[in-house]
Amino acid sequence: MSGNYWEAVIGLEVHAQLKTKTKTFCRCSTQFGDDPNSNVCPVCLGLPGALPVLNSEAVAMAVKTALAFRATLHGQSILARKNYFYPDLPKGYQISQYERPFSTGGYVEARLEDGTVKRIKLIRIHLEEDAGKSLHTITESGTAVDLNRCGTPLIEIVSEPDIRSSAEAYAFLYRLRQTLLYLGVCDGNMEEGSLRCDANISVRKQGTGKFGTRTEVKNLNSFRGVERAINYEVERQISVLESGGTVEQETLLWDADKQVVRSMRTKEEANDYRYFPDPDLLPLVIERSWIEEIKKSLPELPGEREIRFVSQYGLPAYDANVLTATREVADYFEETVGFSASTEPKKVSNWIMSEVLAVLSEKNIEITRLAVKPAQLAELFALMNENTISGKIAKQVFEEMCRTGRSAGEIVRAKGLVQISDEGALKAIVERVLENNPGQVQEYKSGKEKVFGFFVGQVMKETRGKANPQLVNELLREALG
Repeated sequence: MSGNYWEAVIGLEVHAQLKTKTKTFCRCSTQFGDDPNSNVCPVCLGLPGALPVLNSEAVAMAVKTALAFRATLHGQSILARKNYFYPDLPKGYQISQYERPFSTGGYVEARLEDGTVKRIKLIRIHLEEDAGKSLHTITESGTAVDLNRCGTPLIEIVSEPDIRSSAEAYAFLYRLRQTLLYLGVCDGNMEEGSLRCDANISVRKQGTGKFGTRTEVKNLNSFRGVERAINYEVERQISVLESGGTVEQETLLWDADKQVVRSMRTKEEANDYRYFPDPDLLPLVIERSWIEEIKKSLPELPGEREIRFVSQYGLPAYDANVLTATREVADYFEETVGFSASTEPKKVSNWIMSEVLAVLSEKNIEITRLAVKPAQLAELFALMNENTISGKIAKQVFEEMCRTGRSAGEIVRAKGLVQISDEGALKAIVERVLENNPGQVQEYKSGKEKVFGFFVGQVMKETRGKANPQLVNELLREALG
């Protein structure tokens, strides 16, 4: 941003596809990747005489989300028709909510890069159905339309213009997506379109309360894309204003290949959509007893779990942040600690952050598909705690466990990896190593203490890494005087 003169004002609109098996108002499948136009019926195609019936599971997921973000739930809300023409909207309208959404307010607590938490307020969370998808590149003769997505249940989460930078926008989206995954209401896959984001962006002189003219940037299909598009548009608006021009209110598309925005259309206002209550649908009534029932099903949310990991397990904030990034990794940590009563939680944390997450990254799998379950990892820790194997050998054993699914004890016995802790046997090896390396012994005694590592390495080499490292260190220091 040019100097410190300008301030960005950013609000995000996030569409999250709910993880229901069927659509919002009919029984058609929401399965991604099926043959084009195979999951459609008279209801989602808007054929004459077809009547919508609201999916209660979609409402339950929407309510759960609103509760998680501490929004205000309204006992009665209205489902409205949002009217506009587009080839992938066969009804000529989209069923959404406008004047009376089912929830308003709430907030997202975004953790910024410096570790501070910023509370970014929400305007609303409302229910709506998705449109179809226009495919412009698969045919030379024109645009192809796949209507499988028509009627897929969405929630739209609209933030207040509380965001002041692309980094804050990233942090907001990260916590939002993380929470949706914890709740199990959305898979968060931006590439498949189940999580989509539009950014409303304006700039103003610092210290002024009045907002500038905003543009809406669409086609943001990754977190980094959101950051780059915001940075580009902020700089573009500043350049326009500093050159004496005016920013036009319009809808822009982010071109990820060229890293630029291009104009799509003049920005619509709400009255352009001619909202009115859908005559085929009764008002949505959410009973207080049902809300209380859903509230009881809420999991511990990521921010709360992060704080608890620090207080309960004594973990550094960094570890807690990494371990709670996904609900599944956090569960894996806690289950392992539960099985490993004699192991410090910090050691379990170190192992998961290094060895376990490295395997997940290498194999590109979720932790639920890892061959080594928490009980098996706890057994590996037990073998280290008992000095049956060294930490170095444990890493080899873990790799074998991941590859074969065999238990740690089985692998250690089959490969003869039991750690050598026999003092007499190790003492003989230490003496032999010192006798064979008189030059290095003299260097050590003359003050070159770094040579000590060489002796440790030689002993470990002779024992194929099975010597007890602590005992080796003690015996070497004793022999070297």
